[in-house]
Amino acid sequence: MKKFNGQLTFYVEMTKTGYSAYTDSNIFTTGKNIYELGNNLLEATNLHFNDLGIEVLEKNIKLNFHFKEFFKAYRLINSHFLAKKIGINPTLLSQYVNGQKNPSLKQYKKILEGLHSIGQELMGIGFY
Repeated sequence: MKKFNGQLTFYVEMTKTGYSAYTDSNIFTTGKNIYELGNNLLEATNLHFNDLGIEVLEKNIKLNFHFKEFFKAYRLINSHFLAKKIGINPTLLSQYVNGQKNPSLKQYKKILEGLHSIGQELMGIGFY
């Protein structure tokens, strides 16, 4: 079986029962949580490519959230704290999160880089 060489981007949405995800390649699935969604995506994707003799790995799957959906899914991220951490006006970020305004591409990148930076920091933390 050949390894898939590339990246498949799935668009994630929240539902009443959890999450759904789909891609332009007509692959879609659901899950009660992000972990289950990821497992189901991997399974659905491999079923889709099975007849071609191609195996898709987790690293080949990328999840993309709509901006507002991301903050609904991850309510534990305090937009006020995030705004201060990345140097954006907290009121402005709140307006982005609530859908009152749309961030520019530059602001999207700044927010995403800030979230990734926080993720890296958290990965380096241990407890004693």
